Amino acid sequence: MKELILTRHAKSDWGGPLLRDHARPLNTRGRRSAAALGEWLRAQDLIPDQILCSSSARTQETCTRLKLPVLPELCDALYLAEVPDMLRVLRGAIGARVLMLGHNPGIADFAASLVATPPAHERFDDYPTGATLVVRFDINDWADLMPGTGTAQHFVIPRTLN
Repeated sequence: MKELILTRHAKSDWGGPLLRDHARPLNTRGRRSAAALGEWLRAQDLIPDQILCSSSARTQETCTRLKLPVLPELCDALYLAEVPDMLRVLRGAIGARVLMLGHNPGIADFAASLVATPPAHERFDDYPTGATLVVRFDINDWADLMPGTGTAQHFVIPRTLN
């Protein structure tokens, strides 16, 4: 059994017009949301043993504010990644429970591609900032992951946690 925690970065700050997209940090709401997501993950005993994180500033800051006891592996391939890229990165994972942090629109498409039945949540399709899907797969190795085979366990958005 493998479990994926698929999280979109928290709300980013658009106040620095000279900042490149990759360098944008979180805004105040995003910082609060990331902390709330971390509290929720710990309360649900959903501590990953591996974190795969886009190399962008906002995903790294989201990861830091989750306050999980695992150092992230920064993956340039996850920055604005599309489904094939995300699948390739995940198939190389080694943890039993992996947290992957990324960006829309790819992460919403990836989430939809993974589950046999999508969670009954009105925000699943647009996967807002901070959205987190927990999905289980009946596999022994991430290399064997096939789209459409996951079972959604949880889907949360920060707005319902604050």
